[in-house]
Formats: sequence, C-alpha cells, structure tokens
Amino acid sequence: MAILLSDGSSLSSVLSSRFFFSAFETEFFICGLAPLADQLVTLFFVKENSDQMDEELCARPRLDIIQPLPESCEEISSDALTVRNFQDNECRDYRLEHSEGESLFYIISPKDIVVAKERDQDDHIDWLVQKKKYEEALMAAEISFKNIKRHDVQKIGMDYINHLVDTGDYDSAARKCQKVLGKNMELWENEVYRFKTIGQLKAISQYLPRGDLRLRPAIYEMILHEFLKTDYEGFATLIREWPGDLYNNMAIVQAVTDHLKRDPTNSTLLTTLAELYTYDQRYDRALEIYLRLRHKDVYQLIHKHDLFSSIEDKIVLLMDFDKEKAVDMLLDNEDKISIDKVVEELADRPELLHVYLHKLFKRDHHKGQKYHERQIGLYAEYDRPNLLPFLRDSTHCPLEKALEICQQRNFVEETVFLLSRMGNCRRALQMIMEELADVDKAIEFAKDQDDAELWDDLISYSIDKPPFITGLLNNIGTHVDPILLIRRIKEGMEIPNLRDSLVKILHDYNLQILLREGCKKILVADSLSLLQKMHRTQMRGVRVDEENICESCHTSILPSDMAKTFNVVVFHCRHMFHKECLPSSGTIPGLQFCNICSAKRRGPGSGILEMKK
Repeated sequence: MAILLSDGSSLSSVLSSRFFFSAFETEFFICGLAPLADQLVTLFFVKENSDQMDEELCARPRLDIIQPLPESCEEISSDALTVRNFQDNECRDYRLEHSEGESLFYIISPKDIVVAKERDQDDHIDWLVQKKKYEEALMAAEISFKNIKRHDVQKIGMDYINHLVDTGDYDSAARKCQKVLGKNMELWENEVYRFKTIGQLKAISQYLPRGDLRLRPAIYEMILHEFLKTDYEGFATLIREWPGDLYNNMAIVQAVTDHLKRDPTNSTLLTTLAELYTYDQRYDRALEIYLRLRHKDVYQLIHKHDLFSSIEDKIVLLMDFDKEKAVDMLLDNEDKISIDKVVEELADRPELLHVYLHKLFKRDHHKGQKYHERQIGLYAEYDRPNLLPFLRDSTHCPLEKALEICQQRNFVEETVFLLSRMGNCRRALQMIMEELADVDKAIEFAKDQDDAELWDDLISYSIDKPPFITGLLNNIGTHVDPILLIRRIKEGMEIPNLRDSLVKILHDYNLQILLREGCKKILVADSLSLLQKMHRTQMRGVRVDEENICESCHTSILPSDMAKTFNVVVFHCRHMFHKECLPSSGTIPGLQFCNICSAKRRGPGSGILEMKK
C-alpha cells in the first residue's frame, strides 16, 4: 500500500505487513493514518466553501474508518470532531497517534488532545435508547448481559414498558411484563396497580403469573371484580383459565351470586358459578346448575367426580336433557345406579322408560326380563316398529298378554306372529288372508310352518279368488302338488296370467325331475363306491396271533403246541372262535353267524376265513 500523507512521507513500510496492497484516492487531506484490525483509521482535514464569500473555510477534522479494497475503499464510519479553534488550524496542525495494544487513538491539535476508542455494547445500547429503539436495546442487552457495565436489562425493559404505556400500546406493554418482570412479585404488583390507575386491568389480566410464583390473592380478586362489573364473558374466561386457588373462591362466589340477583337467568354467570362450585368441591350445586342450563359438561362432571349417588333423583332431568347420553351413562354404570332404581324414577314418564328399557334389551335380552311384560305396552304405545323384533327375541314376555294388547290395537302382523308361536297357525293364516289380503305373505307363512293342513286351508280360502290362485300357482309348485289346486279350480273361472303360471309350474316340474334324476345318479354312484370299498375291506387278510382269544371259551385262539391240528373261524366283524366252540350252524347249511354281533342286532357276520391245520 502506498499512501502519501500531508507532510509527504510514506507509511508503506509501516503498513505493508498488515494490509494487502491497495491504492485509492481521497477528497480530503490525510492528517494521520493508523491500523485497526484489517481496516484503517484516517484523520481528514476538511475545507468547506462559504455561502457568503467565495473562499474556503477550515471545517472540523474528521475521523473515518475505511475498509481498503484492491482498487478503492469503503467508508465504514465517519465522525466530525470538535476541537478548539479548529477554524484557524491547518492540516499540519493535526496528528494521529495510536496505542496498538489498547486500541486507543489520539487526535492531537494545537489546543486539544482527543482520545478515540472503539464503541462497546453500552455505547450501542445508549444510542438505541436515545433513538427510542427499546425493543432492539432490550434484545442487545439480553444477548450481551455479561459484557454491559452501565446498563441493566430489567431497567431497559422497564423503560420499554413505560414507553409502550406512554404511546397507548397497553397490550404490548402488558405482554412485555412477563418477560421483563419475571419473578419479581413486587414489580408485578406495582405494574398491576399502575394498570388499574390507567383503567387497563383487562390488558394485563391474561399475563399475570399463575404458576408456582403468584401474587397476593387480593390482586387476582381485584381483576375479577373489575371484569365482573363490565365484562361477563371475560370474567368467565378468567375463571376457566385461572386455577381455583389463585383467589378466595367464596368471595368470588358471593360476588357472582349478588350479580345473579339482578340478572337471575344470565347463562354466562350461571355457568361460571357452577365452575366455581366445582373448584370448591360443592358438586351437588354445580350439578343442579348444569342440569338447569342443559349444559354439555354435566355428564363429564358426573363421571369425573363420581356423582352417581347425587343423580338418583335427577334421572328425569338428565333424560330430558339428552336421552341417548343419559341412557348410555346409566347402563354403563349399572353397578352404581340399579335398573330397578331407574325404572322407579321413570315410572311417571313412560316414554323415557321405554327408551331406557329398549336400550337395556338391546344390550342384554335377559337383564330386564322382569319388565318385559311392561315393555309390550311401551312398544305398542311409543315404538311399534320395534315391537315385532322384541316379541321375536324375548323369551320372557307372556304371550297371552302380548296377544291381548296386539288384538286390542289391531296389530295384525304382531298378532299373526303370536298366534303362530302359540300353535294356532290356522287362525294366523286366516288373519293373513282376510285382514292383510297378502297371498305372498300367506304362502311364506305356510312354507315356514311346512304343514299340509295349512296348505289345504290356503287353497280352500283362495279357490274363489283368481288373484290368489295366480299367486298360489306361481309359488306352491315345489311344496304342494299343483294338481291338487288345479283340480279344485271351477270350470270357466278367469285367472289372470294363467298361461304364465302353467308354464312356470311345468318348468318347476321339469326342474324337480332333473333334480331327482341327478340325486338318483349321485345315490347310485355313492352306493357303488361304498360297495366296492366294503368289498376291498372284506377281502383283506386278518392277523391272528397269540394275543387273540376265542370269544366263546376266552382262551388263546392259537394252541400252545402249534404242531397239533386245530381249526379257527374268523368273522368279518373280527370276532374269532375255535371251530369246536361255535354252536351248530343254522337252517342254511354251511352258513355260520357271529353269535356276539347277532345278539347285539348289528347284523349277522358270516365267516370269512376257516383256518385248519
């Protein structure tokens, strides 16, 4: 680097080891030059043109920090220095000296010596505070809190809060309190009272400490009272969010009660009062309010605090609120509230009793069996679509009582089912034909019962009704001989779609013939296969050794001396006899039977092997 100073001397020998080579021009005279890391500190002598006279005047000297570049330089900072009589000084009157070890720079003039040093973090914070950049100042102080000497993080934070309050940004000021005040409860209380003075307690309420470190209960109560005066919703929000032990619960309950005297139907205050009672473990009162309001949290309250003993006399209220949830809860906690107790409480509300017993029956067909008789009337009154399924599934309801109720109400389908279940199938079929006039249902009923007399009754009833005859012709071909029906049709009677019905009968008949032929082929094939298997089995040899015994004398079938002559008879049933032990043959010469199998009526087994030796 080759820079010519004002006195004409060169510093290249001083700076060449510290900087790479760089050449640049300046607009002012250089009074001094000193290194600062990889930058340069330069002292400039400046002249300015006067507006009144066409002459140059000496200006204040300037201390700049520049960053040398290969062919130019970049100005990092610039400061104009005030020294005495600077208007009378010339370039040669200034000098720049530096202390390399301490990063101190001395600007020497005829009447002053100015010491320059690098700005520290305190200086930076001073500048930020002066410019009212409190957010940046607070951040800088927090980052460099170990290095700052003249500033305190909390003091900067308080200045920031004061600034926000002065500018009317109360919410931001309250939010900063969490960060700035921290665990200093005294400062917290001071700020709360200040916010009260300016009428902004609501702004700071959501940021108050509520963990292990807390303010005095009076502080929280003061804020709650403020909300209670002006904002019921905000008051309810604080009650939900704040732990119940932050304040005197009884005092707040009394305050809410006083307000309810003026507005007894206010749902927000009533809900909040119920929550306060819950904090105070007065669950009965909270439950009453929830039921009065039909509040959705009533079931959660009951489960959470096991209040089943408290709701035994409130079952109707619960059912009126939400039948489905109430019934599910009662059935899930049957051990805590018995079925009998629920039925007793709902006795005067049969529509609710039906809902309960219906769900109980769906869960278990036997638990409520003592109430099945009562359920017949309940189903008939409130839920007829489920009456027939109930009658089908229940094995405990009295059929006579059910039949009586169904006949009184003229429930034909249910009456038909009950008559058939009681064995009066002919009367049931008659009701289907006469009252329902549904031949398809009658045919289905006859198929289910599979009774020849029913089919005969059905044909007799239908014989003078052409539409019914058509239905029978189309459906009974596989159950009853169609000839029985066709022969009884009066000559000359017009029957709708008779041709199609006869074609269907013939088709069904052909199908039956084919099925019978197929079954016959299968039967013959299976019989032949089994006969061959039996023949192969009977043709196999039978092992006879010393362990086998004669079934008559119970001695070994083989003699001890095999050299002697002996005769043994072995039957297909695997029973063995000495020939001399067998009784005389029957009426058919040469044919013998196993006495044991004949006695057990398993069918005679003829001898398959006669051993002689």
